[in-house]
Amino acid sequence: MDRRVRVVALLLVAAAVGLGSLGLALPGSDAPGGLMAAEHPTMALLIGWSFAGAGVVAWALRPDNRFGLLLYATGLTWFSSALMATDSSVPFTVGLLTAPWWLGVFLHALHAFPGGQVKRPWPRMLVALLYVDVTLVQGLRLLFTSSADVPGCSGCPPNALLLSDQPDVAVTILVVQQGVIGTLVIGGTLAVLARRWRVASAPQRRVLAPVLATGAVCLAVQAVGLAAQPASVRQSVGWLGAASFAAVPASFLLGLLRQRLDRSAVGRLVVDLGTVRDGDPLDGLLGRALNDPSLRVAYWRPETEEYVDAAGRPFPLPASYADRAVTVVEREGRKIAVLVHDPVVAEDPALVSGTVAAAGLALENTRLQAEVRARLEELRASRRRLVEAGDRERRRLERNLHDGAQQRLLAVSMLLSRLERTGGDPSISGMAAEATAELGRALAELRELARGLHPAVLTDHGLAVALEGMAARAPIPVELVVELPHRPTPEVEVAAYYVISEALTNAIKHAAASRVTVHVGTVEDANHGALLVDVVDDGVGGVDPGRGSGLQGLRDRLAALDGRLDVTGPPGMGTTVRAVIPCG
Repeated sequence: MDRRVRVVALLLVAAAVGLGSLGLALPGSDAPGGLMAAEHPTMALLIGWSFAGAGVVAWALRPDNRFGLLLYATGLTWFSSALMATDSSVPFTVGLLTAPWWLGVFLHALHAFPGGQVKRPWPRMLVALLYVDVTLVQGLRLLFTSSADVPGCSGCPPNALLLSDQPDVAVTILVVQQGVIGTLVIGGTLAVLARRWRVASAPQRRVLAPVLATGAVCLAVQAVGLAAQPASVRQSVGWLGAASFAAVPASFLLGLLRQRLDRSAVGRLVVDLGTVRDGDPLDGLLGRALNDPSLRVAYWRPETEEYVDAAGRPFPLPASYADRAVTVVEREGRKIAVLVHDPVVAEDPALVSGTVAAAGLALENTRLQAEVRARLEELRASRRRLVEAGDRERRRLERNLHDGAQQRLLAVSMLLSRLERTGGDPSISGMAAEATAELGRALAELRELARGLHPAVLTDHGLAVALEGMAARAPIPVELVVELPHRPTPEVEVAAYYVISEALTNAIKHAAASRVTVHVGTVEDANHGALLVDVVDDGVGGVDPGRGSGLQGLRDRLAALDGRLDVTGPPGMGTTVRAVIPCG
């Protein structure tokens, strides 16, 4: 059956039931009919129709959501008390039996709002308990209640369910039904609604506020009505309860209207997207359009089959969708992004689809930019790994030279020294002395080579001590100033050491410098601070920064750490080498 036909059929059924109830409650009947009684049948009719109409609207907009059907069922069961106004025993008894059913369905709808299902155990137990109360306990009470004992029932037909007229038993059951079970269910429901409000996010509160507020007031009034004994108080509470009850479907419809108005944000989004610069994140714009400031956008990267954020960093999706919902964004059949948002946003699929459609091109552009940034980040990480691997290999070679070849050469040198001292032939002693001297020079070169690969003192004692040793070995005066509040990370120390070593070597070999000043300190940058290295000599200058494999290798090393190297040296003005190495 077509949905429009079903909508019309549901409306016709509600109209027929309401008019039939109104006909039964026309003046002239002395039987009680709840709010459908002769004093105020019009208001009761409007209440029932408002619930039924709001339920049909909700079901038509969201046929997979049970909340609309629960609203509709609340409206139909609301009319059932009108059967108590008949003169026939069976319809009168049916009216007595079903009169409180609307409360069970209404509480069910209140707990199921807005998703249409009651998912948590405690609310499920409250709903089940109230259904038992308004059906089984109500039927049990009628077994011992004659129509004459029904309040306000003058000249009512006999109760068809009467088994034995036992007023005391009926009163006891009524106390259990209303005083115990009813109070427990209504109080528990108010506590559950308060907790839902307390833990709800801002978007959830925007949706929950109208319905939960009016529903809570209605239940509170109902609880007061159960305890109020004087007729005047009961009547006043009844009118207040009717007014608050009638406000529930109206608040729901106002919420739907507000959702329609919220869709105008899609138009503003189109305008705002025109002002977005390349690289700007879209989270804020889409969050405002969908009324969810917690919304985050992740972009699909086909190469690695993972999601990344706008900066290209990996973006893991939430492991559980209980507190966060994920909406996949596709463009021309291709997955381009996901929106991670509050679950309540998905309650308005038209707004979500409109927002996604308006931002489709911008999301595609941002996805491409995020993919480029991810590749750059991978390149940086790769370069960093290569530098770290090179440093590890240097340390390994330095250890091997120090612990292996150097120790063996020292042992050979000692043997030659013994041969020189104990040899009787002067020619043999002379050759041993010459070999010892040559071996000493080889050992000195080997120590220098090992120190150039990776100075052990740098690892053991830090940059300041390693630089002091370098300055002491230099053939020209070196003024060394090291101002470090704490020791940098190993990779930063190694990079700074090689920058200073290369700059000092160039000053001695190529710039003919007579003096070098080295300053090492820290400077604040956009991240977590940086190590600043300045090496200034008084040589001939005229350096070409683009030449020389040593400087280029240093630039590559610093680039792997997101640092930079600047070399300036006008002819005759000396050379300044400056390195900035982030410490973050």
